[in-house]
Formats: sequence, structure tokens, C-alpha cells
Amino acid sequence: MTDPDTGRPHTALVLVSHADELARGAARLAAQMAPAVTIEVAGGLPDGGLGTDFDRVQEALGRALAAADGVVVLADLGSAILTVESATEFLDADDAARVHLATAPFVEGAVAAAVSANGGAGAEEVLRVAERAGGSFAPTTTPGPPAPAALDAGGRAGLGAPAEVLRRTVTIRNALGLHARPAAELARTASGFDAEVTVGGVEAASVLELMGLGATGGQAVEVTAQGPEAAEALDAVAGAIEGGFGEA
Repeated sequence: MTDPDTGRPHTALVLVSHADELARGAARLAAQMAPAVTIEVAGGLPDGGLGTDFDRVQEALGRALAAADGVVVLADLGSAILTVESATEFLDADDAARVHLATAPFVEGAVAAAVSANGGAGAEEVLRVAERAGGSFAPTTTPGPPAPAALDAGGRAGLGAPAEVLRRTVTIRNALGLHARPAAELARTASGFDAEVTVGGVEAASVLELMGLGATGGQAVEVTAQGPEAAEALDAVAGAIEGGFGEA
């Protein structure tokens, strides 16, 4: 999704690693789930050794800044972070303000950030998603019932009443369940609506949380949606699950 004012995508990613193979591997994995996102890499030293190279990082930042309105950077270890910070200091003030360095797990953060960016999110939202990725496989709890609507003196729902939560139970039809590819497809679908959507009690816009469910073929899951486009989001997400993602 592009910015209507600039004609460029909202967010690009830069992956900085001490090992070229790690940077390129993480980029390939993220690109499988988010094919529309620009992902630049800066891994290893020019001689093939382990380390981070200032020039490579600076060039990757330049390519990403030229491709998108904002850039989110993920780095694998402390010295890589220092190299990114140094390279950012050499940018002009406007470009430096468009670069956001994430404190996030390298691979999980890259995947989560890429899926978010693929859905059209701006850099600050992509940064938030990346930094939440570390907790995506924590045990989840079943959400409780929605809070009751606030009533005014006449017993009517007030302006502050929470929006209605729509619910539907669907069965996963593809034999392998919500593995990486369908989870990414589902996250992209959910993030396209102005609604908060859950599947099985986790955030539907998070590919890592969906994968963390471990949902398998034949399993029934509850889909919920709340917000201005809740009905449309519920239909789209439930329909994608019931459609089997082309694998059923």
C-alpha cells in the first residue's frame, strides 16, 4: 500500500546482522509472508567475515529511504545496533527522523514487521509490532466477556459504551492448520480493516500470535471483531479460514 501523497510505500525494512547468511535468510523468510515490502539487508563484512560494516549499513539505509516514507531497522547484536546508530547520525535530519531502530528479536521481529508493513502500516506502527514480537509465543489466556455498556441515568447506552463484539465459530479446513503461509495471509486480511479482530483469542493481525496458536486442521476456532468495520472484517477473516487458504 502506498502513501497517496508521495506514491511510495509507507514502510521499508532494513535487516542488519553480523552474518550475511542470517540477514539474507531472515529477509527471505519475511518476504515469503510479505511479498510487497522492500527489505534491504546489511550482513557481515566485505571479505565474508562476521561483523557489521558501516558502508553496507549506510547503503542499505539509503536504498530503503528512497523506496518508502519510513524505515524500520532490526539488528541482531549490540555492535550492529551501534553501527546502525552511527550510520543514522550521518543522514540529514529529515532522513534520520524517518529511521526507526527496533528493540526486537531479529527473526520474529522481521517477520512481524514485514507483515504489518505489507498491510500498509506506517513506520511507528510497524515498529510497535516488531517490538511486541518477542512475547508472541507466550501462553495466551481466553479473553473474558466484553465489558457491559455504560448506561446513562435513563438506562440508555451512553456515548462511551464499547462497540458490539461480533463472534463466529469456524473450522480450519486445511490439514496443516495455521502454519506460516496461511497465518501470514490471515494477518494481512485482518490488518486491512478498521477493526480489532481475534482468532482463537489472539490478535488476528499478528502472524506470530496466529502461528503460536498451533491450530490444526479440523479444529474449531472463534473469530471476533469489534470496531467500525467489524462486520466486514469478520466476514473476510472467517471466509479465509473456511476457504482453506487454497490447501483444503
